[in-house]
Amino acid sequence: MFMGQYRHTVDAKGRVFVPAKFREELGEYFVLTMGLDGCLFLYPDEKWEGFVKQLKSLPGTKEARQLQRYFLANAAKMEMDGQGRIMIPAHLRSGIKKEAVFVGIFDRVELWDGECFDANPSGDMESAAEAAAAQGLIF
Repeated sequence: MFMGQYRHTVDAKGRVFVPAKFREELGEYFVLTMGLDGCLFLYPDEKWEGFVKQLKSLPGTKEARQLQRYFLANAAKMEMDGQGRIMIPAHLRSGIKKEAVFVGIFDRVELWDGECFDANPSGDMESAAEAAAAQGLIF
């Protein structure tokens, strides 16, 4: 299970170190695609295949086709170099400037621009408490 957050600098070529804590679980090959809320998603191959099955099972509605297109058209098969870096494809890199934040979320990793992540209200204790209560979470 992925959890925690790690910050790394993105170099001029769009390369960024994948946190050592995530490397083994992501595996040799994994998928990077558009995410939600302004981030990218990284999926280990087996979790990506499960997600693709869910996308395939959607009804043939316009909304379902849009979701399929959103995730699949923007997906890229990734492999880390010998130093544990990935090169974020240009079409996915546009939102990530200098600093990348890797956030572990259960079976995937979210990849955020540092400024965008810091502005996200999920880091705010009061917002998190309200969201938890609205979802029926009990601590």
